[in-house]
Amino acid sequence: MGCCESTFLTETHPEKLQSQQPAPPYVAVEPPPPLPPAVGPEPTQLGEMVSTFSEFSFSDLKAATDNFNSNFIVSESGEKAPNIVYKGRLHNRKWIAVKKFTKVAWPDAKQFVEEASGVGKLRHPRFANLIGYCCDGDERLLVAEYMPNDTLAKHLFHWENQTIEWAMRLRVAYYIAEALEYCTTKGRALYHDLNAYRVLFDEGGDPRLSCFGLMKNSRDGKSYSTNLAYTPPEYLKNGRVTPESVIYSFGTVLLDLLSGKHIPPSHALDLIRGKNIILLMDSHLEGKFSTEDATVVVNLASQCLQYEPRDRPNTEELVSTLAPLQTKVDVPSYVMLGMKKQEDAPAAPVAPVAPAAPVAPQRPLSSMGEACSRMDLTAIHQILVMTHYRDDEGTNELSFQEWTQQMRDMLEARKRGDFAFRDKNFKAAIDCYSQFIDVGTMVSPTVFARRSLCHLLCDQPDAALRDAMQAQCVHPDWPTAFYMQSVALAKLDMQKDAIDMLNEAAALEEKRQRGGR
Repeated sequence: MGCCESTFLTETHPEKLQSQQPAPPYVAVEPPPPLPPAVGPEPTQLGEMVSTFSEFSFSDLKAATDNFNSNFIVSESGEKAPNIVYKGRLHNRKWIAVKKFTKVAWPDAKQFVEEASGVGKLRHPRFANLIGYCCDGDERLLVAEYMPNDTLAKHLFHWENQTIEWAMRLRVAYYIAEALEYCTTKGRALYHDLNAYRVLFDEGGDPRLSCFGLMKNSRDGKSYSTNLAYTPPEYLKNGRVTPESVIYSFGTVLLDLLSGKHIPPSHALDLIRGKNIILLMDSHLEGKFSTEDATVVVNLASQCLQYEPRDRPNTEELVSTLAPLQTKVDVPSYVMLGMKKQEDAPAAPVAPVAPAAPVAPQRPLSSMGEACSRMDLTAIHQILVMTHYRDDEGTNELSFQEWTQQMRDMLEARKRGDFAFRDKNFKAAIDCYSQFIDVGTMVSPTVFARRSLCHLLCDQPDAALRDAMQAQCVHPDWPTAFYMQSVALAKLDMQKDAIDMLNEAAALEEKRQRGGR
């Protein structure tokens, strides 16, 4: 629950691969010569590995997607995506995923075919494999195996019935590391924009990495579409993706798996440096995880997120670190995900499942919740002034010996901060509250919440989010900490996360009211 705390589609396991068993043999295919339009390759036995890579005609893909019907769109941003992904059905009744590029994305047909053919040579059970392409006139499309059980983002951030259990999260991390290691051994170590939306779940609930990330969105296009807070530092400097950049992105996925939230790496690293590992974990796990294993994953994430690329581990080290953590190896993934095994995708098209756009909160809100949902900083200020420090009770227990001159000086700094806060001198309040916090003898969630608001009013949303997270660390079930995180996330243009946080805060308030507090 919250930014401080916790929460990654191949064909089915053959009753779940034992971790010590060798992986199925890889199927290498040669780049295709120019082919006449084809209807789609037939899957091999069980549909587990597609053995051919083909050229599709535009008319075939148009028919498969019902003339690129909007009801078939499955890409994250729907029709607003720069390159839309559709699901489609071939005449052999097999479902496919079709990525349709903009007409100006790949003007050089030869270059597009070469790139697609290179990716099409890769075959691995940890991938949603590329099975074909279309280069018809100025149309550019990729065709991949279709994964029917949503993305990691959906299962982590927008789940409805149950969150992903700890053993399954470790399996996701391991399988994706295996996919990246395979790419590295095949000379294609660059994976563009690795994130929780690139991890898909297949008919058996197994996680697979989308092959679409092995090609850029255009010949000269950006490799990262996510918020800059999640982008490797070196990419921000030179705009180039390196193998080490992929490791950094893998680290952000590990954070997603640990926390159940898509939080900026800088904020998570603050918690890790402060040894607040347990507070980083997803509260929806309800403590059902191995602290020892979680520490290994946290340390691995920290290594992946090192500022200097040379300090990050390689893909082989990712696999070797995660392999010993695998448990429940005999339990199929679909069981751990709480879903029924699908023998085939649904026969009729369904509306796409995509992250919801920002919507109204699910629960009635208090005055604080209403102010945060409107991002009314003035109203939030008034509420924090009125509530004073009544929610700090029980967060500090000081002995008589601790009432030293240093303590008196610290409380005097807080008092000056309170006066400045009340008088709306927010920069002075930040300075005074910082003096109080830096001493460290006494911790106050209210001070962190007040300084968070001051940062927001001074247009410093990153610092505001850090303080709101610290307030939660001090007082894990305090609704105000969650409300302040929701405002900071909204200021950082992370609207989905902001709405989630707002709803969590409202749920905590409701729980408090039922308990008579």
